[in-house]
Amino acid sequence: MIDYRSKLYEKYASLVQEAPSVFDAKAAQRWGYAYDRFLKDWLPQRKDAAILEVGCGWGRLLHFFKTRGYVNLRGVDISPEQVKLARQVIDNVTERNAIEYLDSHPHSFDLIIGLDIIEHFRKDEVLHFLEACYKALRSGGRLILQTPNAESPWGMKIRYGDFTHELAFNPGGLKKLLEICGFVKIEPRQAGPVVHGILSLGRYLIWKVIWTGLALWNLAETGSIGSGIYTRVFLISGIKGD
Repeated sequence: MIDYRSKLYEKYASLVQEAPSVFDAKAAQRWGYAYDRFLKDWLPQRKDAAILEVGCGWGRLLHFFKTRGYVNLRGVDISPEQVKLARQVIDNVTERNAIEYLDSHPHSFDLIIGLDIIEHFRKDEVLHFLEACYKALRSGGRLILQTPNAESPWGMKIRYGDFTHELAFNPGGLKKLLEICGFVKIEPRQAGPVVHGILSLGRYLIWKVIWTGLALWNLAETGSIGSGIYTRVFLISGIKGD
């Protein structure tokens, strides 16, 4: 029986993601503004640090790193369409299963980052993926993940918006999995509006009001505000502990 994912990943960029056939550098630059905030204090200081993006997709994050001066970049993705696009950003992009790639590169990277990849794995694959990330990192290396947020009122829209999504996580649950796999100094973050002009300032202020309402809802129902992270997706970082 053919794994359903093989069929969808074959045309993932064009049919699922509706990506352009040519990499759009201007759109990637606009997209990257928010990640300057989201990834603050998490990125390597050395510009020659070995950075791997797992599930690199169209290459927008690789473009983010490249335009900020990082020179030792690699990407891996299982979708041939995604790889073709990402290679328009950097040459060193491999078409391969991310877990297999990690398993074959022990102690190789200072930073491994994966935006919107972990939700595509089944439960047994999630643990294998996290353990493989841990082994592929150098001592003191960092893992950064972004994933749909099951603690958000809109999280399930993201979870079920892609047929290849298998799981959803909340910040507390994913933090425990990272701890089980040996990561330390684990920090989750929300991915909310970032101020870069008048309109975004208005969105940010509205979001703060909504956040307060969600916190009060949680507090009234459970006696706790929960993680305090209610955005549709969240990011989480952990350090290799040995």
